[in-house]
Amino acid sequence: MSVKKIAMIPAHSGSEESINENSRLLGGKPLVWHIVTAIINAKKFKKSDIYINSNSKEIEEIAHDLGVNFYPGSPEYANSKTRKDYCIKDFVANVDMDVLFQFSPASPFITSQQIEDFVERILGENLDTLISVHAQKKECMFNEKPVNYDSSVAKDSQQITPLHAYTHGMMAWHIEQFKKNMLLHNSGYHGVDGKTGFFELSGFSAIDIETEDDFRLAEAAYECIHQPYPLQPQYYNPKLHVRITSEADVPSIIDGDGVAQASYAEANQSVRNIQDILKSKESPSWIHRVVNSESNSACLICQQPGEGNRRHYHPRWNEWWFIIQGTWDFEIEGEIKSVKTGDFVFIPKNSWHKITATGDRPAIRLAVSREGVEHVYRSEETKVI
Repeated sequence: MSVKKIAMIPAHSGSEESINENSRLLGGKPLVWHIVTAIINAKKFKKSDIYINSNSKEIEEIAHDLGVNFYPGSPEYANSKTRKDYCIKDFVANVDMDVLFQFSPASPFITSQQIEDFVERILGENLDTLISVHAQKKECMFNEKPVNYDSSVAKDSQQITPLHAYTHGMMAWHIEQFKKNMLLHNSGYHGVDGKTGFFELSGFSAIDIETEDDFRLAEAAYECIHQPYPLQPQYYNPKLHVRITSEADVPSIIDGDGVAQASYAEANQSVRNIQDILKSKESPSWIHRVVNSESNSACLICQQPGEGNRRHYHPRWNEWWFIIQGTWDFEIEGEIKSVKTGDFVFIPKNSWHKITATGDRPAIRLAVSREGVEHVYRSEETKVI
């Protein structure tokens, strides 16, 4: 006998604690989009059996865009004082099903594989209720009293009995038992009677967004997961980490490099002619910022023969420069390379480097970087050398 499975995604807006997160963009897509896409890709539900339950017209448009059903839930279910049981009770009274699966948009990193495993778990073990949880393997207290440890005995964290906290990311109920629990106890969300199981989530999948700080953490997690060039672990290296100082403020860095005139106010113009900028300069050494955004920065830097920057490296940034005019000596990891007009220079992160203008006329380079990039110097090299 086939089991009628329904996936429901509650995405109401307007609760007292709400930051209207369901339509807020994470990685360029509405938050609710992530969990719905994971459900679709899990291939355990037909699109016709997936419902977004919301009182929001914006969310309704998202549901139509994804090709899933929209269930117009009552605005009262957006109120944090309304119990979750009642939202579910309303839904199951109007949609035919044997088993209801609820997936939270506030857990955007749940994977399709975890959804498949979750569905198979409740059906394979004939559970009445299945709840996703996150193991807290730490000493925990309740009302200032130890819960899972003895305060008189010191134990390694590996010996601590974990507590399991709800993530609310995935929940499931056999509807027949849910209705019985509501009838007998006026409560069904937590299972009450019947056979209840727990499905453990960990890492990013256990993230549950409730506050602005949670969303910021989710944004950082998204960047980490989708980083095309994952950061490799770094460890102490005497060559890089002995007697060092660090700077990230561009004006301070440029001042330390001995550049006489600085212009930062004319960045981000739609069109700007480089030759016009060069003609406008009167100082023998100068910097002119042409781009400064959240993703990149670019500055024209002019220095006289013999001038340059301090020897330094960037822990997390690959730098590149384009030579506009004149000649320079680039020292990269002790090897000197002479470059000229039209040359392109790439400097890998964690590479000590220094540039010095050469020849008999001013040298100009376009330095491409980003605001806030760390410049690490030897502590004795606080002046231009």
